[in-house]
Amino acid sequence: MKLLFKWLLSAAALLLVAQLYSGVELRGFGSALLAALVIGLFNAVLRPLLVVLTLPVTVVTVGLFLFVINALMFWAASGVLSGFHVTGFGAALLGSLLYSGLGLVIESALERLFPR
Repeated sequence: MKLLFKWLLSAAALLLVAQLYSGVELRGFGSALLAALVIGLFNAVLRPLLVVLTLPVTVVTVGLFLFVINALMFWAASGVLSGFHVTGFGAALLGSLLYSGLGLVIESALERLFPR
């Protein structure tokens, strides 16, 4: 149940990011649901691999390169979906920062609703 709520709230967060920032565009809630799913899958499958492969760069930049990896996951999701568009890497960076911030709020709220 928690996973379903997280998916729905993540889609709503994507819609909010699209409303707040013009560099991110979504066609509707269905596109937001699909985009949230694809971003989640990319973060679960590709992100750990990229983090390991870029570990030296991440260490040299004191972890700041992780923001680049997050932006790449966000941008890659927009590349494979037709209803989700990010105008460029800068937009992906800012959009992923906003989305990550909202994701932290969602996680905090869900921990209160679904305690262990």
